[in-house]
Amino acid sequence: MVNHLRNLKRSALALALVGMLGLAGCASNLSGDSYSRGEARRAMVVKFATVQSVRFVKLEGTKSPVGTVAGGAIGGIAGSGVGGGRGSAVAGVIGAVAGGLAGAAIEEGVTRKQGVEVTVRLDSGRYMAVVQQDAGEGFRSGERVRLVQDGGTMRVTR
Repeated sequence: MVNHLRNLKRSALALALVGMLGLAGCASNLSGDSYSRGEARRAMVVKFATVQSVRFVKLEGTKSPVGTVAGGAIGGIAGSGVGGGRGSAVAGVIGAVAGGLAGAAIEEGVTRKQGVEVTVRLDSGRYMAVVQQDAGEGFRSGERVRLVQDGGTMRVTR
């Protein structure tokens, strides 16, 4: 029975860790050269502009329940191994809460991306700012660029 519980705890811990590691792959790419499948073969509006300024920004990471649940599972399992009887149950609850908070913070940190805010002056004279994931384009003031718009989505490209 003790071996069965030990194996169950190890399996739950492994599953939670795999779930947290998978979060990095779940974050969508928000760079100017990335399109979703739904955007393929759709007509988009193209505007031409001149870059006025560029500044680096942070794109916050995802905040889904996955990080909280995975962290809570890990913390609860780890905490339940402390003490015995009621002490084990209390430690399990405390471990689950602390693990949940840590899991949420880890998820947000792992999925956080470097972004760039590009302020442009359209040929019409109007100014716009577009924030997108930094893919190393290295936009510079005075450079001519294209703005590609599909509904509410806009990206700056060359």
